[in-house]
Amino acid sequence: MNVSQEQVSLTGHPNLFNRRIATDKPVDQMYQRTFRLDLDKTLRALYVVGTVLKVNLNRSAPPSSTYFSVKCSPNVQYRITPPPAKSGPIPTPFNGNTVLLLTMDTASEVENDSKLSVMFYGKKKEVLGKAVVHLTAFEISLDVDADRDGQVERNNPNKGSWMWGPNGHGAILLVNCDSEHTCRKSLDSEHAEVTRVSDLKDMSPMVLRTSGPAKLPEGYKLTMHISQGDAECVRVFRTRSTAGMHQTLTENLFYKSFVKDYPLVVGGEDLSKEVPCLWGNSEMNFYVEGLRFPDKDFEGLISINLSMLEPSSQGFPETPIFTDKVVFRVAPWIMTPNTLDPVEVFVCRTTDNEQFLKRMRRLVENSGCKLKICPEDMNRGDRWMQDEIEFGYIDSPHQRFPVVLDSPRDGDLQGFPYDVLLGQDFGYVTRTAYGKEVSSLDSFGNLEVSPPVTVNGKNYPLGRIIIGVAFPTATKGRNMTKVVQDFLWAQKVQEPIALFSDWLLVGHVDEFMTFVPAPDKKGFRLLLASPDASYKLFRGLQNDGHGQAKMFDGLGAEEITVDKILSDEKLKAENNYVQSCIDWNRDVLKRELGLDDDDIIDLPILFHVIENRAVAYYPDMVAQALLSPPLLHLLDVLDPDGAAPSGAERPRLLPGGALSRNDQRLGSSG
Repeated sequence: MNVSQEQVSLTGHPNLFNRRIATDKPVDQMYQRTFRLDLDKTLRALYVVGTVLKVNLNRSAPPSSTYFSVKCSPNVQYRITPPPAKSGPIPTPFNGNTVLLLTMDTASEVENDSKLSVMFYGKKKEVLGKAVVHLTAFEISLDVDADRDGQVERNNPNKGSWMWGPNGHGAILLVNCDSEHTCRKSLDSEHAEVTRVSDLKDMSPMVLRTSGPAKLPEGYKLTMHISQGDAECVRVFRTRSTAGMHQTLTENLFYKSFVKDYPLVVGGEDLSKEVPCLWGNSEMNFYVEGLRFPDKDFEGLISINLSMLEPSSQGFPETPIFTDKVVFRVAPWIMTPNTLDPVEVFVCRTTDNEQFLKRMRRLVENSGCKLKICPEDMNRGDRWMQDEIEFGYIDSPHQRFPVVLDSPRDGDLQGFPYDVLLGQDFGYVTRTAYGKEVSSLDSFGNLEVSPPVTVNGKNYPLGRIIIGVAFPTATKGRNMTKVVQDFLWAQKVQEPIALFSDWLLVGHVDEFMTFVPAPDKKGFRLLLASPDASYKLFRGLQNDGHGQAKMFDGLGAEEITVDKILSDEKLKAENNYVQSCIDWNRDVLKRELGLDDDDIIDLPILFHVIENRAVAYYPDMVAQALLSPPLLHLLDVLDPDGAAPSGAERPRLLPGGALSRNDQRLGSSG
């Protein structure tokens, strides 16, 4: 062999490893695969574009090898490490643990169209052996919407990782918690098959793209696989036929029928499955279905892998030569604040509230909202809609819909969220406290969310969830059940704040606080109940000569004068205690929401204490309904049995309602 001619062929190829190749990644960040040479026979190998074949020449060389040389086709690039001297001898001497790194930039047009040969020499440069490899380059990419723009881009470098935020990356997966069926409804996630094509829009798209020769060496195959832990959190379906792959979702939805053409690939007991190899330039569409919301035992991240398997010797299983990975995060359940414009108002019809419903209907119609009334045969006398449900939503670039969170309180309204609200593009989720006693703090009057805030430079664009619990030092206090707290904390995007609400007889945070929109400052105000403000108000009335004015006059309750309230020392002591409880919560809210005193409005509300727990002496801010325009009806939401002195106009009660609210998505209860 003419060594100098072979070296000319080698040096004719520049060192392309100093630039980025097709994947736009430096070589040291690319997927590397160990490859062995064979001196006894010509090998045929499949190379996946964007990877590196790593050949340890010392392991492959014959005994007594001192030198080597490399020759390859023009579309094969290589680098030797450690790098030889630029003006070193020809052929190249071994230098410690010599490694050959190989790449190819583009897919092959036909099978075995590229070639690599390595010659090994002894001390006298005599030829000791030659290894020859025929290479077929193939592009394969499992793709998702990693940049969150609604399109599945090709081979995004960030598809295998996930990062929060507007500048973050990573695909988003929705829990398929709505129901495409109106009769015998059940959650779509409970079915291990696609029963309606319309259900595909609730799943995240994933595309397998291939490029290369129409035929590959015999025995190679593709397998999709997930971990055992992820198997209970996700399912992946695929299109069965080539025709289906080129059919848009809109075209499929036209049929509005059950389909059998989307077989399950992985999920449940199926941890791995072979994927039909459509070689050449082709695409295969997959649909990824989320089954679980993030929770204490599930962070929400899911990895899906696609591996290329290479045939081994006869009688042995295939071995993987390349694995592509994509990462999804399950979209969190998100609450929306009651400072947003409402879309629908939900109320209950009972035997004693017909006048209330008439007033509510008028107010709702004037504000441009919809009113939905839960009939008596559904609520069975349970009027507390706000305590049973909390509205939220889930969102992704390809789909969004509201999701109702069902309280574990399970009063007589317990069937309403599932039987009435659950439907197509309206999801349902609940948490059950198995074996645990459910307290009043598990009602969702004890679950609120703030408007968007920035606290010490940290932005909460979706606000922060607010719950009520027992005081930290209490030994026998009531708390919101752990399964609900775990669920709320696991959603991450609205980091919860725990307030002290066990001092109240009912124990709900909405009994002493709420938010209202405002045109200035932070865009909202926090309203806090304040016994101190009440005493200040009554002392003002007394100073103005209204000390004998009666409260509850003609309302069927025991009448009491302003003078008597101010002279009741027991009532004053009780309200001093209540004010201290509210002040503790005030400090927490100021600290955790970044509020100043100017952001807080104190509402004059008195309480009285029954067995060491407080109830409002007259109606507080519970069950306020902020209709549009924002503050128009603020006083129209108080109790008709209110504490106005004789002759004054009394505000009116709008109790037991829940609001579905609208930001750019859907949303909350109020």
